Amino acid sequence: MTVFDPTVPNMARVYNYWLGGKDHYAADRDEAERLLAIYPPLRDLVRENREFVTRAVIWAAGQGIGQFIDLGTGLPAAPNIHQVARDADPAAKVAYVDLDPVVLVHARALLATSDGVAVVGADLTDPAAVLAHPELRAVIDQAAPVAVILGAALHFLDAPAARHVTAGYRQLVAPGSVVIISVARHDDELVAKQLADEYTAGRFVNHSAADILSFFTGWQLAGPGVTEAREWMTRPLPVNRTGHVLAGVGRI
Repeated sequence: MTVFDPTVPNMARVYNYWLGGKDHYAADRDEAERLLAIYPPLRDLVRENREFVTRAVIWAAGQGIGQFIDLGTGLPAAPNIHQVARDADPAAKVAYVDLDPVVLVHARALLATSDGVAVVGADLTDPAAVLAHPELRAVIDQAAPVAVILGAALHFLDAPAARHVTAGYRQLVAPGSVVIISVARHDDELVAKQLADEYTAGRFVNHSAADILSFFTGWQLAGPGVTEAREWMTRPLPVNRTGHVLAGVGRI
């Protein structure tokens, strides 16, 4: 299979389609629409997640954090993390981390185009290896606080693995660092199971709210704590649905 095999759906390209991007093929669009047929609000949840991450990055920059590690970054989708961060701090530095070869090809062509921005091929589930990667270390000062971003990434891991990941970064980053986490979940277990069964482009684990809260163990929750992504540091109109993106920011 080639990197750009148009016949096999790719989760990064499915997300790109939901976000209104252009980097997807017919198989990705078919996969995206098939999942939307199972749960129509899915596209809205993906976009609310992106908006939360943007607000959280702006908040972190306002706390004086000038460097960001975006784990499981996915395909570029404007505004990208370095664009958001540099609106607040023109000197901000960003490392985009992913293992997907599709993502890496696009990110290296479109994101790593200026000083202080790196694209790193590494596995987010190995914090020590990620933080030791020479391309990351070229832009991230590990003696200074950093924002670790896990946006819509931990629902691809089981709960023990997710806790291991967040604990690993907490133990290795500098004091004053923050973690930005968002996780999809469904109240309706039947819908969640159907999505998990049909998610041919990736894995989906329907974490409980308690599990999601446990991912912040050892981090001090900021602002409203763990809440709906669309409600974090803002006040949108309530929405009645069974699907959620639960999100929060923790700091040490």
